[in-house]
Amino acid sequence: MTPQDASAAAYAICKRAPIVPVLVVHDALHARPLAEALVAGGLPALEVTLRTDAALEVIAEMAKVEGGVVGAGTLLTPDDVKRAVDAGATFGVSPGATDKLLQAAEDLGLPMLPGAATASEAMRLYERGYDMLKFFPAEAAGGAPFLKSLSSPLPQVRFCPTGGVSPANAESYLSLPNVVCAGGSWVAPDNLMRKGDWAAITELARAASTLGSRG
Repeated sequence: MTPQDASAAAYAICKRAPIVPVLVVHDALHARPLAEALVAGGLPALEVTLRTDAALEVIAEMAKVEGGVVGAGTLLTPDDVKRAVDAGATFGVSPGATDKLLQAAEDLGLPMLPGAATASEAMRLYERGYDMLKFFPAEAAGGAPFLKSLSSPLPQVRFCPTGGVSPANAESYLSLPNVVCAGGSWVAPDNLMRKGDWAAITELARAASTLGSRG
């Protein structure tokens, strides 16, 4: 897969909804009901972070849910990419980017959303062929004002801001011309997962799915 094709595929996934849930799941038994709740609420693109021992099993279970598109987040190494693909991930997300990581994803045909936090990082990724990027850590790296300032000199590059995005500030990101969607963890809080309150998670997802302008 070429970088251009990988980025185009990531863009198509990001366009599906204004919010991509960033999921930290500790219990694989939560995987299918959680994915079903989020998809029912209008958030089909799901990022499962590789931050728990259960993450790969969670990806494998979520991949079985109709209507969902399951990706792996926190990809740091080529081995992470291989394990994610083997588990059934159909896209990958990284907090940054290295040549080895991107090459591994390209070799295995995994659409990638590589992270950038500066103009130089965004330019380097664009030079390689990636024009759909993760902006991370969004709030700490300058927030919506920083991304807005990039839209004029780098109009070709589009972003999914993640890190500190919440219902209180999501609209400020989603209103920007260079933002396609945003990553957020608030739609699947740990306390609701532990209680198995999937209906409440569906309602959070439904509210998130109406954020921003999806025209």
